[in-house]
Amino acid sequence: MSGKPKLHYFNGRGRMEPIRWLLAAAGVEFEESYLEKKEDLTKLQKDGSLLFQQVPMVEIDGMKLVQTRAIANYISTKYNLYGKDVKERALIDMYVEGMFDLNELLIMYVIQPAEKKQEHFANMMDKAENRYFPVFEKVLKDHGKDFLVGNQLSRADVQLLEVILMAEEYKPDILAKFPLLQSFKARISNIPKIKKFLQPGSQRKPLITDEELPNVMKIFQ
Repeated sequence: MSGKPKLHYFNGRGRMEPIRWLLAAAGVEFEESYLEKKEDLTKLQKDGSLLFQQVPMVEIDGMKLVQTRAIANYISTKYNLYGKDVKERALIDMYVEGMFDLNELLIMYVIQPAEKKQEHFANMMDKAENRYFPVFEKVLKDHGKDFLVGNQLSRADVQLLEVILMAEEYKPDILAKFPLLQSFKARISNIPKIKKFLQPGSQRKPLITDEELPNVMKIFQ
């Protein structure tokens, strides 16, 4: 096995996308092994690779890590994206947990049945504009620095940019009332390693289409 981390998931965003973002922000090359059918998942389950029988799973440093937050914590610690001390780490954790809550609303939208899509959409946009983004606008104002925590890039910055771009796919002007978040988005997007990840042809995944969704759902049913 090569020294590169190997990501096991389907060829889409889901709960692996924050991991791809963190590795890209750290400048770490990684490989991907895509689950294309249910048998691919069953094989990993039967050979003992999945501690809780679930993906995402990342092979890294001789380990087979599962659970998105555990994987993200390890990568963030290993590549210095987790603050300079325990207080900064606590702030990063607190902010990221909020981002995960919003991210969950965004990624679950595509699998909503047709009759619930409108209600789910309204709820996730309301939460983005009135609960989550106002918090991060205030954090940037109060902190007065280029980053959410401390004075260097952390996983909180990386994952906030990810969730902003996801929200903008559904509502392009969602940052209209948040000038500091607009500046933050431009600034973090321009960091060379992140800028590279945002270019066409990178390992960043597009929004899943309605046509692709049934095949993905069959893997996990």
